[in-house]
Amino acid sequence: MDNTSSAYDNLLENIQTAIAPPTETGSTYLCRGPFKYFHYKCEGFNDVGWGCAYRTLQSICSLIIAEQNPNDELQCVPTIPQIQETLVSISDKPQSFLGSREWIGALEVFYVIDTLYNISCKIQHVPKTEDLKKYANVVKKYFEDWGGLIMMGGDVDASSKGIAGVHIAGNEAYFLVVDPHFVGKPKSAQELIDKGYLQWRRTGDFVDSSFYNLCLPQFKVRSCI
Repeated sequence: MDNTSSAYDNLLENIQTAIAPPTETGSTYLCRGPFKYFHYKCEGFNDVGWGCAYRTLQSICSLIIAEQNPNDELQCVPTIPQIQETLVSISDKPQSFLGSREWIGALEVFYVIDTLYNISCKIQHVPKTEDLKKYANVVKKYFEDWGGLIMMGGDVDASSKGIAGVHIAGNEAYFLVVDPHFVGKPKSAQELIDKGYLQWRRTGDFVDSSFYNLCLPQFKVRSCI
């Protein structure tokens, strides 16, 4: 096993279970499967400032591998260079993309998941000025039916993030944000919570001048963490 794989083995896992619901009332729906928390420089590769979507994609890949091949230690989560190579190989990106610091978005995440794992994804577009609360039931149904991890990207709000849960309480809805922008080595999920990298965010607190794209991988998680 190479050093990258060993570094991946030491990442935090199942952090979505470490945080309490945002309100005492209401219903919570979470990603059901075991995913690893990928973040900036987590294996030493410096992607600070541009690699957030790659890291969220890697978290999704870790869940897919855990579900499809739980005993296959040789199947590794793709590195950022390997993700770039995949996008070039399907002609989505030019050769100049290799080794670049170009961002990727929800569509590229879809293409990589489809290419590497033969899993389709649904892209849910949220137009500018629309409250994400309107889409809370879409996210709820995704966690009920599929139980995976969602990648969320935008334009004005260009910080890619994972969505690992939704909480609905009366007229309010909250998304469980898994923020990959952490730099360093988190000691625990509690550290991520304390520093705001794992948090419940009210849908009304997202940037309403930004559109958002949600990438929802269409594979059923059979685990129950």
